[in-house]
Amino acid sequence: MADKKKIDSVIAICIQEPSEEGSSMDLGVIKGDDLKFLHQAFITDTIVNALDVPDAETRLYHIDLADRKRLIKIVTDYLAGKLNGKRGEALKDRFETIELANKPWSERMDLVFRDCFQQGYKHVLLLGSRTPTITAKMMKTALKMLNESDAVFGPTPEGRYYSLGMSGAMQISLSDFDWKAPTIYHDVADAFAAKQLSWSELEIWYAVENAEYLETMARDINQFRFEGDEDTARETELVMERILTRLEP
Repeated sequence: MADKKKIDSVIAICIQEPSEEGSSMDLGVIKGDDLKFLHQAFITDTIVNALDVPDAETRLYHIDLADRKRLIKIVTDYLAGKLNGKRGEALKDRFETIELANKPWSERMDLVFRDCFQQGYKHVLLLGSRTPTITAKMMKTALKMLNESDAVFGPTPEGRYYSLGMSGAMQISLSDFDWKAPTIYHDVADAFAAKQLSWSELEIWYAVENAEYLETMARDINQFRFEGDEDTARETELVMERILTRLEP
């Protein structure tokens, strides 16, 4: 790993399970192995996007279960064989995987933040594994905000989070909140405000957790391609094409 004194920001990707506190990955007709392959593509794309942020390291967190370890090996072996140039170097020098205890989502988020700050990072941006269309540019914007704020929040239309960042230290314990509550976004933001901590807000985005967002995601990918971006969410696009071809009558 690179010297933490030189790189003080980290993008922490935490793999989500099919059902977590207050959220689930329910994509209609996409189920079983298809859902697993699509989630794998989400994770792969999120890692690639993070590797395109040169001023941050990337840490991939997963629960300590055999099937998750197999998933991590599949993803990392695939990336090691595919990526070259700057991305290949970034995978070798600025990426690692970390096991977590099999605890609820809010507790795992706490563990991720604590681990990253203990490792010496000053700015920690946490992402889940249901957001393959979050671009490197969006991640860079979030980290820039963390240089000026104690926290950065990425809201979803449902009033939840697609990303959450903290600077300096772990300011708030996320496991203190009810993540099933419809007010969770404001509950966390209010806790920061009550401590007189500053926070910035990213643009509203989405986590792909229902069939409706599959359509939103497809439109975003089409827009990326129209703009000449052939890389963002590429694995997701390929897997979706295979799934849709198989599901066609």
